[in-house]
Amino acid sequence: MAAIALGLSLLYLLAAFGLRTLQHYRSTGETGFRGVSGRPGSLEWWGGALFVVALLLGLLAPILQLIGVLAPIPVLDTLPPRIAGLVLAGAGIVGTLAAQHSMGTSWRIGVDRAEVTGLVTTGAFAFARNPIFTAMIATALGLALLAPNLVALAGVVCLITAIEIQVRAVEEPYLLISQGQEYRDYAARTGRFLPTLGRLRPGRTVG
Repeated sequence: MAAIALGLSLLYLLAAFGLRTLQHYRSTGETGFRGVSGRPGSLEWWGGALFVVALLLGLLAPILQLIGVLAPIPVLDTLPPRIAGLVLAGAGIVGTLAAQHSMGTSWRIGVDRAEVTGLVTTGAFAFARNPIFTAMIATALGLALLAPNLVALAGVVCLITAIEIQVRAVEEPYLLISQGQEYRDYAARTGRFLPTLGRLRPGRTVG
């Protein structure tokens, strides 16, 4: 299953980052890549750095297992987790691409605080404010169950931590400033990662 995990990882990176960036460039004339925000060592910077580390660990985990450097965790190396891994990874990959498509020309990697794009609240974003991140976590969990070793689990932890930092410390404060009441209304009725969880209550700030 580690070979399948590696193949799906490469396919995911190619589709979600490479092909999506190319498609965005053809539509808008620019890549949509904004990079890591914040000065080196800041919370925002760590969010971006951990995201890169998570992607590398997710790719490295099945390779290390395939060449025999790492052994799978026995309790997770059974049929039920493998099936769950395939389902989660497949759903996560499809969900990521669908959510990216929902963003249209507003799709970005990172945040430029001097830039204001349209607030997307339809498609996948009608169900959660961060459906791309939700799908990415599902994909990472699925791939970790297909190559269940310590590096894979570390990658999942890094990814979840990076996403929490990116959403709470970077994106939500930016959206509150750039979109104002429109975002507050949207956040009050739509969950952060799942439909009913993490909605912003009136009078409360993000975090």
